[in-house]
Amino acid sequence: MKSAYMIQVFLSVGLLAQGMVLGQSSHDTAIANASSTGFASALHMWSQQGDAKAQSVLGMMYLKGEGLPQDRAQGVKWLIKAAEQGRVESQLYLGHMYQDGDVVPQDDAEAAKWFRRAAEQGDFSAQYQLGHAYRSGKGVPQDDAESVIWFRKGAEQGDAFSQFSLGWSYSQGRGVKVDHAAAAEWYDRAARQGHAKAQFALGYAYKRGNGVPQDHSEAAKWFRKSAKQGEAGAQLAMAYYYEKGIAVPRDLVLAHMWFSLVIAGDSSPRMEKLCRDRRDSLSSEMTQEQIQEAERKAREWMPLKNTMPCETSR
Repeated sequence: MKSAYMIQVFLSVGLLAQGMVLGQSSHDTAIANASSTGFASALHMWSQQGDAKAQSVLGMMYLKGEGLPQDRAQGVKWLIKAAEQGRVESQLYLGHMYQDGDVVPQDDAEAAKWFRRAAEQGDFSAQYQLGHAYRSGKGVPQDDAESVIWFRKGAEQGDAFSQFSLGWSYSQGRGVKVDHAAAAEWYDRAARQGHAKAQFALGYAYKRGNGVPQDHSEAAKWFRKSAKQGEAGAQLAMAYYYEKGIAVPRDLVLAHMWFSLVIAGDSSPRMEKLCRDRRDSLSSEMTQEQIQEAERKAREWMPLKNTMPCETSR
């Protein structure tokens, strides 16, 4: 999906400007090649003449086998050439490839190198990735203060993942002094963009009164948004709120449903046991019809599709 989008962008925007980059005569020759022997020939010519945009597109076409026979070695070769000339999207893509061991050997140091080059050019996705590299010590020396620098750069550009990570840094005192008000502010910015973990963290801040006035109604609002995206902690919080009637009418059917969803999801063994115990306790207060309704709701429930791209695919 990422590669298809990048190719579309390059084709629709970048290559239309080749006349200005290469000179009009080279551009005319390339257009003639595109008309006669195919667009790939034109790309090869531009790439061999050193045009970074063309190298980026050519690399992606080889990697994915789109418009050319798949040749991953050639794909990596042209992406590196483009990245070395400063093409941010190629630098970012190479960073992910080395991070994941996709096509190339897994290499955290090489991943961090390419993320840094893109981050230094202002790419917020790369800034987020570099921040996590410093937080975890993968490919670079572990350094919480440095991670905060890069998270802040991404967060100030509006990147929800960077905003959440910066908020977490403030809440945990990682690289900065503990500041729950600052944490809540950054969680709020990310949560309003649909970031499920930030929504849960913001709900928890309102539940506990950490950095914001304690407000269970506001907590329930954010827990619900996060729970609908499948966040297990938020689902457990909603189950508890419905079980106790906190900020919502007491509803054993919905509490039973949310407990069941946590159990069925990707929760820790400890959380799963807690939810089983609480659900069993609830069942003793419910009629058979209520239990069947709760089970039906759990079977029919589907999480809302999260519009935020997942962290590992950015």
